[in-house]
Amino acid sequence: MAKILFVPTGKFSLIPQSMPNGTLRLGYVEVSKADILRDSIIGMAPLIAGGLFISYAAIYKLNLLPLWDALRAADFGTFWTGLAMLPSLPDFPLWFYLTFAVSSTMLPSASDRNAWLPLAGTITLLVAIAIFSGAGEWMLGNLAPPLDRFFQSVATIFGLSAAVHGLLVLPLMLIHKGVTRITGLDIQ
Repeated sequence: MAKILFVPTGKFSLIPQSMPNGTLRLGYVEVSKADILRDSIIGMAPLIAGGLFISYAAIYKLNLLPLWDALRAADFGTFWTGLAMLPSLPDFPLWFYLTFAVSSTMLPSASDRNAWLPLAGTITLLVAIAIFSGAGEWMLGNLAPPLDRFFQSVATIFGLSAAVHGLLVLPLMLIHKGVTRITGLDIQ
């Protein structure tokens, strides 16, 4: 994303590294400082790319949208029937794993989020100026509907991601406990 926005980059790594504070860094790209808009877009790149992948995998490969709709409508019979049919989908283990792995790593790092607060402040200030200058009704009629659809889509993406994680919480916790008991090592 930095190259597309003409922001110089430095070193990068795709190899996971243990950090001194005990966390695991899965990869990085050194990026020069730019303006708040470009810094914010660069910082959002993992979230945008991950969200697009999660959308594709969840909707087209795992067919989770009908399950999501059934869950939202409290149609639990349809939900459980659809959930039971998931493993019969072609390449289900691959797409389920990829959805889990990408959704686990798509959140931007703290350094990626540095420019978000100034950008949010600038947008808030511009919206306030527009409202006080009389554009509030126009914004409600013209900007609110597409923004509403956008935020519904984002909520659906995060909901599908949370559903995948929810299905794996108990099995992964049991695997973690078993491996810890066998090896005597506990990874937090």
